[in-house]
Amino acid sequence: MNKNYDVIIVGARCAGATLAISLAEAGFQVLLLDRATFPSDTLTTNTFFNNTTAIFREIGVLDQLLETNVTPVQTIKFQFEDTVIEGPIPKVDGEDTAYSIRRKYLDHILLQHAKTKENIKMIEGIRVTEVIYDGETVIGVRGENLEKQKQEFRAQLVVGADGRNSRIRKLVNSELKISSPASTAVYYGYFSGIQHDSVPKFEVYKRKDKMAIFFPTNDDLYVLVINFPLENKSLLDQFKTVPENSFRTFLMNNFPNTSIADRVKESQLTESIKGLIGYENYWYQGMGKGWALVGDAICFKDPAMAQGIHDAICGARILADKLIKNDLQTIQWEKVAVDYQNEMEKEFMVRFHMGCELSKNEPITEQQDMVNKIIGAHPSAVEKFLGIYNYANEPADFEEELKRIIASIS
Repeated sequence: MNKNYDVIIVGARCAGATLAISLAEAGFQVLLLDRATFPSDTLTTNTFFNNTTAIFREIGVLDQLLETNVTPVQTIKFQFEDTVIEGPIPKVDGEDTAYSIRRKYLDHILLQHAKTKENIKMIEGIRVTEVIYDGETVIGVRGENLEKQKQEFRAQLVVGADGRNSRIRKLVNSELKISSPASTAVYYGYFSGIQHDSVPKFEVYKRKDKMAIFFPTNDDLYVLVINFPLENKSLLDQFKTVPENSFRTFLMNNFPNTSIADRVKESQLTESIKGLIGYENYWYQGMGKGWALVGDAICFKDPAMAQGIHDAICGARILADKLIKNDLQTIQWEKVAVDYQNEMEKEFMVRFHMGCELSKNEPITEQQDMVNKIIGAHPSAVEKFLGIYNYANEPADFEEELKRIIASIS
């Protein structure tokens, strides 16, 4: 058995590394564990908006992130059927630029920054197999390394920052509070040779019950994302048998009134197509006696919302704040757990419900099409609409602006 720590964090990507950095800077002794070895990739759309850019600058890693040959983005474009809603990303905390940075770069840079802190110990390539209890309180974990050697670690708190299929969440039997299964299949791939739509943009196209998303990422590549209803079994079968051809055909056939066809025609797929099928939007209980969850381990929403990296980073800082304000030796777990859950839900729940609606993938109604046309024709509405995604404003602010515009038209 190794020495005791204040906090063991299982999962060393966005959420885990950020939490470790915040706690270490406050004087905590932190052990970071991950079954992966870094740098490595993971299933993700890579995207974050300028509110998260501001956090990375504050953490002290933004300059390194920008050295990864990433394309900066300052414009967002939505096209719903034939209606375009497009504009600059509203400024947040002095930042006006968003990015789509591949996780093999982002996670590695965050982790390397964490390793510069003297009171963080990192062990890669270790798989946690069980949690250790003292009565009802978690006091550590057991696992095995790449050589199958058994290892045991103890701490005042064990945090699961280990993603959508969190092992820690299962081991502590965290309560599922909300579940909203998605009715869509998601596939994505990295392509070279994609031209910008005049300038680099985050682009979202929706036609009937199908969607395509374009994000410029690192190394002059684009990540292209598509989704369609799970009930379309023939299309699912096509993607399983001939994924690249199915991907290209899907884009060509379903988005004829866009620039997609010409831009994709001469592109090259650089890696295999990846898919996410049968996922759910969910919320779990985020804390119990001696344990906590953060990032995708506690909540997950439709990836088309492009909020996962922000939720991981921001959620880690919320958890760190709760722990820094409490003495782990005398912490009242029930009280802090309620406080943590309430703040996480206050921060993320509105956009979580937006993700649940997005996952239904319902065709645009005639009424919604009229509303979209009003939004696209009024810059103030465009700004409020786009500002939902980077927390420049809340959905309620957008709704108020829309009501004001409709009343003026009437």
